[in-house]
Order: sequence, then C-alpha cells, then structure tokens
Amino acid sequence: MKTFIFFIFFVSFSTFGQESIETTFVSKTPFDAESIVGIDNFGTVYFIKHNTLFKLEENRNYSYSNVQYGKITTANSFNPLKITMFYEDFNTAIILDNRFAEIIKIDFNMLDVYRNVSFVSTANDNALWLFNQDNQQLELFNYKSNNTLATTLPTQSEALDLISNYNYCWILTEKFLYKYNYFGSLVYKVKNEGFTSIIEDNEHVYLTKENNLYYFNETEQVFQFIKTPELLTKQFLVTNETLYIYDSKNLHKFQLNK
Repeated sequence: MKTFIFFIFFVSFSTFGQESIETTFVSKTPFDAESIVGIDNFGTVYFIKHNTLFKLEENRNYSYSNVQYGKITTANSFNPLKITMFYEDFNTAIILDNRFAEIIKIDFNMLDVYRNVSFVSTANDNALWLFNQDNQQLELFNYKSNNTLATTLPTQSEALDLISNYNYCWILTEKFLYKYNYFGSLVYKVKNEGFTSIIEDNEHVYLTKENNLYYFNETEQVFQFIKTPELLTKQFLVTNETLYIYDSKNLHKFQLNK
C-alpha cells in the first residue's frame, strides 16, 4: 500500500518540468482590440473590436460584422482561406474566405440532427471540430455534406477550451487535456493541473494558468513554465516560436528559447 501511494505522488509531481523556458524581448507595439484572434508568419493580425472581426495586413485591411447573430464567441484564423466564426447565442458558424466574403453559414439548429454546440474549431478540408455540450462529445463534422466523420467518447467534465489544426484536435476540460487525431482516436489524456485555456502552434501546445503560460512537452509528458515579464496579461498567442502578450494597450513580442 505504501508503494502504491508513493507511485501516485511521483506521477502527480512529475507532470511539471523542472526546467523553465526563457524568453527574449523583441518589441512592444501599441494596439487596441477586445481580443486578438491570431497573428500569422507574415505579421498579419486578426482581431475583434466592437463585435467586428478585422484583418490587418501591411497594405490592406478587411472587416466582417454580422449583428443579427449577436456577439462573436470565437474566431479561428488557423486556415486563412477558411476563417471560422462562431456565434454561440445563435448556435451558428460562418466560414469566411481570405477577403472576408461568406463561404457558408452553418445553423446547427436547422440540421437533420440538432447539435447544441459550445465550441467550434477549423479542421481539414470542409470539416469543423464541434463540441456538443448536450452529450459532452467532440465531433468532426463535414459542413458540405452535413455528415459526421468521427465522434469521440463523452468527456468526464466540463469543456473549457478547444483548438485544432489539420491533423489533430485538443480539448481542455476541467479534469483533463485530451488530444485526438483526424479519425477521432484518442492520442493522449493528461490531467489538467489548473489550466484554463490552450494555444497551439505547429503542433506544440501551450496552456495558461493564473496569468502564466506553460508549454506541454509531449515527449516527456510534462508542463514547463515559460518565464515572462510581470505584465497585466490579457492574452497570450504563439506563432512560429514567437510569443505575443497582449495587455489591452500594447502587443509585446518575445522569442521563445526552447
């Protein structure tokens, strides 16, 4: 019995890495937004202000607003050719092209099988990852054919955040962090150590907790603390090993030194 107790203690302790990740300051730029959706490798910034999605390029800007669907819940700019907008109050997703023209609207209330969706994220081809809060299941949904491509088992606690890329989807719940592949198969399940949101960059996962950022080292299955200046952080973003911290007035840029 004593051996068993020691083993559990060791596993719990070892989920946090001993080595922290250093950062190097790069720049600080004044910025005004309610939230920043994403920043790509070319410096294009996607952000939300006054319930409008903006795309700020070097020589041209785009904007999209749809007041009939209420407040924007989330926007996903992972695929710049198919930007996903989600309006939770109306259970509706809208896909935009790179010029912010509407490609398609998906009203989950009007589908043959009703879905009460709380999270939406871009997947591959014409698919979206959906989290159905009624059955607590993650679903890979083709919005062109209205077919379900994959469904996971129900999660064991409330969902907090959802992110994805072309190959995988990560869902953070109150108890666990899950990673699924494109076929809906579970890749891993890790205990949530108090994290509240999740970020993905080139299949690297970062999580936030109490105004701090952590990197999840999948190889060693540990969380590594990322050292950052003491800022009044509103939001973290990571793009190609570059860390952005938005403090509601300025956008701070750092290089991650892994």
